[in-house]
Amino acid sequence: MTYAITQTCCNDATCVAVCPVNCIHPTPEEPDFGTTEMLYIDPKSCIDCGACADACPVDAIFPADRLTGRLREYEAINAAHYAGRDPEPALDSPNFHAWGEPSFPRSLPADFAPLRIAVVGTGPAGMYAAEDLLLHTNAEVTLIDRLPVAGGLVRYGVAPDHPATKGAGETFARFHAHPRVRMTLGLEVGKDVTVEELAAHHDAVVYAVGAPSDRRLGIPGEELPGSVSATSVVSWYNAHPETPPDAVRLATERVVVVGNGNVALDVARVLVTDPGTLAGTDIADHALAALRDSRVREVVLLGRRGPGEAAYTGSELLALKHLPGVDLVVDDRDARTGAAIDGAAAGEKAALLRDVAREAVDWTRPPARDRRRIVLRFHSAPVEALGTDAVRAVRVTEDGSPSGTEIGAGLLVRAIGYRGVPLAGLPFDEATGTVPHEAGRVTGLPGGYVVGWIKRGPSGGIGANRACAEETVGTLLADAVAGALPAPVGTAREFRRLARSRSRRLVDARGLAAIDRAERARGQRAGRPRIKLATVPELVAAARGGRRRLKV
Repeated sequence: MTYAITQTCCNDATCVAVCPVNCIHPTPEEPDFGTTEMLYIDPKSCIDCGACADACPVDAIFPADRLTGRLREYEAINAAHYAGRDPEPALDSPNFHAWGEPSFPRSLPADFAPLRIAVVGTGPAGMYAAEDLLLHTNAEVTLIDRLPVAGGLVRYGVAPDHPATKGAGETFARFHAHPRVRMTLGLEVGKDVTVEELAAHHDAVVYAVGAPSDRRLGIPGEELPGSVSATSVVSWYNAHPETPPDAVRLATERVVVVGNGNVALDVARVLVTDPGTLAGTDIADHALAALRDSRVREVVLLGRRGPGEAAYTGSELLALKHLPGVDLVVDDRDARTGAAIDGAAAGEKAALLRDVAREAVDWTRPPARDRRRIVLRFHSAPVEALGTDAVRAVRVTEDGSPSGTEIGAGLLVRAIGYRGVPLAGLPFDEATGTVPHEAGRVTGLPGGYVVGWIKRGPSGGIGANRACAEETVGTLLADAVAGALPAPVGTAREFRRLARSRSRRLVDARGLAAIDRAERARGQRAGRPRIKLATVPELVAAARGGRRRLKV
């Protein structure tokens, strides 16, 4: 028997580190690490020890003979990664993969003094950086977030029907109560405290502030009511306290989503999934109620390129193909789409659509009322959102037609990427939406560092932040050893006093634990894992034990 990695693989390579026979690839040292959609277990070398399954932070690894349903095909997917390129293993070894040379890139002096480091942002990037510092140095870490709750994109960016992926949050949570961690939630850097004030109280500051905004389409009508960003939709169904309950209205039978990355697929999937299924997740109460009353029957995914160049991962497409009660259709209006699918080699992304129904969709007709479906329309881009008081249709490009094709829809969702925003006191590159840096060191700001999407742009999932954080922390420690970090002038106690004087919504580790208990208690009564508190006042009240002000 062998193990297999499945859909929710986060690519953080925790499994690679524990494998005793080096049968999980690509490893972080290999050139294709970070470019493959997931990691793969070689069935010929796996010795069935199960160490990888125990270590996986997102429960993506299972014995191959126990895979059921839509996960069964991952046994073949793992094996196919090694097909045609593996020599027979030597008789005296179960493993034919060569081990890399030992590498010890960091060297800290024996008398290395404890550093006081602030990490701004408690999403995956910030927590991987904090984990690295806590496990490999004697640093004291101040975890800061502008919201009064930790989690970042693990809490507010992962689709509610992906609970295994949310499991990464449990891994990070073990550091929230670490004896060398001080949680300072509900404090906004650049508003409540300045970058200069933060630096004055710490040896170094790591900014993991992500990419909270979205890219624009730049088409007429984009500002009409009914035109929203995928960022807003994702925040809406995840109960982000800065997104109002009425941010998304589902009073239309058809929705057009521009983009075909994983976020676009998440949005499409959630909008047509049976609300009864979502009722068992941590989806926001207001979103669940809206989905139960929703009129949406069809979601159209517009992709500018063809099926072979789609930005979504194969695993997310496979999940879409197996969505109960939902038809998946390829709009077969032009010859390029069908030719790309039929001509794709086994293992290529387009080949995954070979068994999907194709139809030359008649956009003059409304969606069928007795079924829900998702339509993939490739080689197509929006040129205008039509309507006077709200979106009523989207005009898209069409070969051979100067006026394009009009697709009737009352909701237009742009899912063409996230974008970083400037933070007062840090340099910012408007072209890339990132902070200029060198291996994580902020340009022109001694003691300042960046990690995650604000460093490299909005690419890569949760696990990509591990290697990103390793580079940044390595740079920080090298600077510390070289004596290049400016000495703080304020103490840790003085910073805590400053934070309390600037924000009335501060939450510490004990308050965060109280929020977790309150949400789980609310969920238990409804048969759900948790029901999130959806406003800042509710979160702060729960943190302070305000049971009279909060129903649990």
